[in-house]
Amino acid sequence: MIPFTTEFVASAFTLDGCPRWKRAEVALAGRSNVGKSSLLNALAGVKGLARTSKTPGRTRALNFFSVNDTLALCDLPGFGYAKMSHKDAAKIASMMHEYIHDRTNLAAIAILIDWRRGPQQDELDLAAMATERGLEVIPVATKCDKLRRSERAAALKRFDSMGEAPIFCSATSGEGIDDLRRRILAVDRTDAAKRAEAR
Repeated sequence: MIPFTTEFVASAFTLDGCPRWKRAEVALAGRSNVGKSSLLNALAGVKGLARTSKTPGRTRALNFFSVNDTLALCDLPGFGYAKMSHKDAAKIASMMHEYIHDRTNLAAIAILIDWRRGPQQDELDLAAMATERGLEVIPVATKCDKLRRSERAAALKRFDSMGEAPIFCSATSGEGIDDLRRRILAVDRTDAAKRAEAR
């Protein structure tokens, strides 16, 4: 297993509440119920590190996890959950927008997408926002344990609009988890580290 020592550090509801450190951050983003918390637990190799729920929209804060000595993950709230109140949805959307646009430590965004849906406008808009800011975008196709070999080519085709082939991952079977760890650890942290240093 790729060394990926992960610990929960803090939750934040505003940019001012985020950890003040020099670590570069990789955000985990995706629609509600895409499996972000399960995937984070699989990446860390620790059950229950991030709380999972069958109820979509459970994550409401920016949750920060240290990774090894120089990196961090930020588990973002899921988007697109219709049963959340307009007030709560607007508050979370504003918090995420501020984090993605203004967080100096942010170096990359892993966008988790259910392979059965493929990227929709929300994911494409997020990828465009990240690219515009100069962040790396890592497409991740989740729940691939439900994907038959015969369906792979068609599933891959759905991701053409992302401009990069996704990493197929399953928190259940473990497929792609080491590949995703490698990709996260290989993120170019130079600019984010310089921005954090200059604060």
